[in-house]
Amino acid sequence: METAPLKITELVLRDAHQSLLATRMRTEDMLPIAEKLDQVGFFSLEMWGGATFDTCIRFLNEDPWERARALKKKMPNTPFQMLLRGQNAVGYRHYADDIVERFVKQSVEVGINIFRIFDALNDFRNIETAIKTVKNCGETVEGCISYTVSPVHNIKLYLEMAKQLEDMGSDILCIKDMAGLLTPNVTKSLITEIKKIIKIPIHLHTHATTGLVGMNMQCAIEAGVDMVDTAISALSMGTSHYATECMVASLKGTPRDTGLDLDLLEEVNDYFTEVRKKYVAFESDFKGVDINILKSQIPGGMISNMENQLREQNALHKLDEVLKEVPRVRKDMGYPPLVTPTSQIVGSQATLNVLTGERYKVITKETRQCLLGNYGKLPAPIDEELLAKVSGDKEITSCRPADLLEPEWDKACKELGDKYTSEEDRLTYALFAKVALKFFETRGKPQPEAVAKAPATAPAPSAASSVPTGTAVYRVRVNGKDYSVEVSTGGAVGASPSIATVPATASVNAPAPSTASGSPLIAPLPGSIFTMICKEGDVVNEGDTVLIMESMKMESEVNAHRSGTIQSILVKEGDNVQTGDELVIIG
Repeated sequence: METAPLKITELVLRDAHQSLLATRMRTEDMLPIAEKLDQVGFFSLEMWGGATFDTCIRFLNEDPWERARALKKKMPNTPFQMLLRGQNAVGYRHYADDIVERFVKQSVEVGINIFRIFDALNDFRNIETAIKTVKNCGETVEGCISYTVSPVHNIKLYLEMAKQLEDMGSDILCIKDMAGLLTPNVTKSLITEIKKIIKIPIHLHTHATTGLVGMNMQCAIEAGVDMVDTAISALSMGTSHYATECMVASLKGTPRDTGLDLDLLEEVNDYFTEVRKKYVAFESDFKGVDINILKSQIPGGMISNMENQLREQNALHKLDEVLKEVPRVRKDMGYPPLVTPTSQIVGSQATLNVLTGERYKVITKETRQCLLGNYGKLPAPIDEELLAKVSGDKEITSCRPADLLEPEWDKACKELGDKYTSEEDRLTYALFAKVALKFFETRGKPQPEAVAKAPATAPAPSAASSVPTGTAVYRVRVNGKDYSVEVSTGGAVGASPSIATVPATASVNAPAPSTASGSPLIAPLPGSIFTMICKEGDVVNEGDTVLIMESMKMESEVNAHRSGTIQSILVKEGDNVQTGDELVIIG
């Protein structure tokens, strides 16, 4: 029986707000409590990686590198931990080895000490480069098993993975239960059996979504787990994690006493209780227990983001349909574990299947790449009809996908020229090219998305405020189409400024319907124009790709519905469009 103190990794600055608040917490709300967090004595504090990097530059207009640096300055004593997606780094595709190596080295420079490294498919060929680079930098590798449940996943397989990760150089083994799928009996058996075959510590990461987290944690402790992930209670439970204070209190006076100070944790919790109120607009509706997640297997961080995406597209009422479609898509795709990026790939594809009203009418670029083996080896056979639709005469990748990639760093530097010459900016560009360029242009300037949105029902004004508060809904007509626009005004003194919110149906910069004589190609889904492939005068055949749309962070090719000549182009890159909007005219 393990008698050493249980070590705690606190998740409030990364996975907790990713799971509950769509990753929208800003650095300015982290820094005031940083010194208190540093005093607690956590084993580590997870504060980077995952969706935080993307959200900083895409929505918050913040530099993620500066976030890490600023937090480290205030927390010099607590090891910083990040989530690294192996060959995906913090993006949604495989990057060449030179990018992964440079990213890891620069992450160490800004203060990351422990790298929790995983591959969404448990294809460990995809984490070799990251592990070697972290080891060469003298930092800690926490190799991950992405836990899932399917006809092809079992304890025997996970034991083989655990041994392989130890042999690859992992200093710690993480069981990453991103959707909260563990049950008490499996938790105890899995950790007990792994303890028999490896010598490195075991770290358990599991979500509270299915309501089993407390029992799972107790079984893990009884089986001798060395570290667990928790979140301060103000941002715990629901799709997040078990509460830090509950874990500390339950072990007080036992051989596994964490030694953490409950009074200090209470101060931290009081702070985040107030911070959470700022982000109410991004709250997930999954605030309690949902045992149905054992069927859909959707991770906590994915649920709040999926809700937000559907809300922006005025399709939140279709969430239940999407949740039912997710396991069907997952089965078709060979039962990948649902963790970034496969959770986004499967989730986005399921959403498109529902929004378009036809399964696989639109197939994202990432779905195609995953099915073609360019994310690694899928755990089980793929649905033959879907594979045939995607592959055609294309060959399925069987080698390590990154072996097919040319070095990318010099190309990124050449594209930027004498602009944005710092290592960090160039890495940001290499990872998220178009999003990065937009971010660079607006960096340091206030942006609407960087402000926590006001709740739908505005709060009552404070006694010190004479500004009226509330919301008003107006009907407006743009390009002959009617839209509802909700405008919130005023707000309590000291609160973030209110902003007008335009539902996704109000595609205010969508193109006007064309009067040209040709046949319009219409948008098959809501999103933004990512890349224009065609130009006016081009001759296209039916099925040719004419533009690429971005929706839910995934890219979807839009193909010509007929052969002909591009008579006119009604959109430009960056435009937001809705399903049914006219994009180009083919004559």
